[in-house]
Amino acid sequence: MNEVDHDKGEDKVLQDRLAQLAGAIEKKQAETLEQDRKRAEAVAVGGETGKAMALGFRMLAELIAGVVVGAIIGWQIDLWSGLSPVFLIVFLMLGVAAGFWNMVKLGSGTSRSR
Repeated sequence: MNEVDHDKGEDKVLQDRLAQLAGAIEKKQAETLEQDRKRAEAVAVGGETGKAMALGFRMLAELIAGVVVGAIIGWQIDLWSGLSPVFLIVFLMLGVAAGFWNMVKLGSGTSRSR
């Protein structure tokens, strides 16, 4: 009968150890899931930030391109016509307007090239 009590005691120790290990595994799985969730959230936030930065740089490029193209066209027409700053000023203003118009289209999402 001593062996039976010994086996029951040994089973109890093993069951306690098994319960302890199962608890440790569940705790580790919960920590891993939380870390994975935080990483996924950080990636999602970083992705959105990257998209916003790309849109901002594209808007800046549209504005600069409009101003530069307008200035070059106006300057060239001034060289051909002999009227010094008239066409430069007019086309520079048109370039600024075109740049702002492209920025508005990009910001509102109506541009087809997105």
